Amino acid sequence: MNFDERRPTARRTSSPRSISRTARRRPARAAAVVVAGALLLAGCTAAPKEQSPVGSTTGPAARQAPEGFEQYYGQALEWKDCEDGLECATASAPVSWQDAESGSIELALVRDPADGRDPEGSLLVNPGGPGASGVDFVRGDATGPEPIFGKKLHDAFDIVGFDPRGVETSTPVTCFDDARKDESLAKSFDTSTDEGIEAMAAEARAWGEACAQNTGDVLGHVDTQSAARDLDMLRAVLGDDQLHYLGFSYGTQLGATYAGLFPDRAGRLVLDGAIDTTLSADDISKGQAVGFENALRAYVADCQAGAGCPLRGTVDDGMRQIRALLDSALERPIPTSDDARPVTQTLAFYGIAVTLYNQASWPALTQALDEAINQGTGDTLLYLADTYNDRNADGSFSTNSSEAFRAVGCLDDRGTSDVDEMRAEAADIEKQAPTVGTFFSYGGTSCTDWPAPVAEKEYDVHAKGAPPIVVVGTTNDPATPYVWAEGLAKTLDSGVLVTYEGEGHTAYSPSRECVADVVESYLVDGDVPQEGTTC
Repeated sequence: MNFDERRPTARRTSSPRSISRTARRRPARAAAVVVAGALLLAGCTAAPKEQSPVGSTTGPAARQAPEGFEQYYGQALEWKDCEDGLECATASAPVSWQDAESGSIELALVRDPADGRDPEGSLLVNPGGPGASGVDFVRGDATGPEPIFGKKLHDAFDIVGFDPRGVETSTPVTCFDDARKDESLAKSFDTSTDEGIEAMAAEARAWGEACAQNTGDVLGHVDTQSAARDLDMLRAVLGDDQLHYLGFSYGTQLGATYAGLFPDRAGRLVLDGAIDTTLSADDISKGQAVGFENALRAYVADCQAGAGCPLRGTVDDGMRQIRALLDSALERPIPTSDDARPVTQTLAFYGIAVTLYNQASWPALTQALDEAINQGTGDTLLYLADTYNDRNADGSFSTNSSEAFRAVGCLDDRGTSDVDEMRAEAADIEKQAPTVGTFFSYGGTSCTDWPAPVAEKEYDVHAKGAPPIVVVGTTNDPATPYVWAEGLAKTLDSGVLVTYEGEGHTAYSPSRECVADVVESYLVDGDVPQEGTTC
């Protein structure tokens, strides 16, 4: 591809400036489509390790542990030089935080030691998802063409990235082989028919069966609350009395959950691209539909104001052209230079959506739409969809983000699976988002007959007793709409809202001096921003 992506990090890092789906809060219907599939990986399991971690069970950290879990809080990490000046280690965590005898899993860590002489301690970071790798995130900061974290953070903290349970280099969720996964990612369904909805549900059942067979008992324990308990254990093992944390997108849900479980151990938390933890899965779908619709309208207006835009007439006309392209691809996938891989409706939508996370990616969308509308080819759309899905050119996948996304989501919350209710919700969504609303409907099929129950909510959504928590929202964020940041800031007893007026997903970046100054001054110096701060 010759277009200018201008993205400093790959999608898998879920960088705030990434071209791809930083939130990993997939569109609801698209989630059901993307992670469907049935082929099992013979002999490839992720069964929990039975050995216990070695470490002190009497030190200060161990004494903070829940009863029976002292060995995890008391373990000593063995840090080793890995690459680019970073240090790597592996921690142990229990499969279940409700059962100390459940066996153990591994959590992968990477640390970028503080540049300053008197560091504050550790800053744990999470890039989003669920399913994005914090290890890749910190490595992307060290090796990418642009930094993810500012110098002030590097001077003050050891920046620590971790892969949450179920993700990538930690004990992973494992489901399909690459060929079946590739087939599944491209599938589209006609949800205007009962047969289409049932086909989606059947794929979801097969997905759950594959994940259960190839992941084992761990599959039932990759929920966000378990990951938040891991986070507290990591805080203790790293030697910090309080958790200092910077979370993006889904990472805001993880951070808010931590604060609700451990308000007395919360330090300085910044939650950027916020998810309102009071919303249901169905609320999330509707909010994202509107968010992506608004972001696409902003793109169309910008495109039509410049030269070479393939979208004619008014903004409404341009939106209808995009909708017509998507509708056409359901019956007639767009051909590409690879005859075996035409662009299906699902892939076309992903190719469009991925560029809306970052305004710098809009020229890529213009190129993709020009090819599809004026030339009838889909090479650029396919490339963008592959970027979204972490697909390599050889058909393999660089991450297990699709698997982890489904597994975590099905344990945290599930939308209604009643067909009549889904149809009513779909009509409402498509009324508010007529161009892309279809792809955010029927999410209730995603977890059909999932082989593990929803985790019982144990945390306080208000995080009563926690210190100030800074919540950052972007006014036209497609994946985590601004109203969610407003909602989370109000829900948290100590929430402080910071507003970034602009496009794209998440706001913090060293290049955005206003936002960076607010975020870094709080994390490093403890300067709480004034309510109503706007950049």
